[in-house]
Amino acid sequence: MSQPPSQPLESALPTALNPALLKSARQIYRTYYEVHPEDVQRPIGIAISTKTHRGKLIFGDRPVLLPNECFVPISQIEPGLH
Repeated sequence: MSQPPSQPLESALPTALNPALLKSARQIYRTYYEVHPEDVQRPIGIAISTKTHRGKLIFGDRPVLLPNECFVPISQIEPGLH
């Protein structure tokens, strides 16, 4: 039995996010780099709770999300910061 081809992470993500979640993700990203300015590793995105809007930067290959979390890719976070 053959396995279906795996989709790239970007194509498996929703194209539109809740604006409040995106705002929270940007704040988490900004705060992390204000507290850790020497950290040069770039995250792939943020796993954020859809209920509490608390989140964590993700540095691995693929995020593992809890049931009430969504993933915000760094490509959707960075454009609003500049």
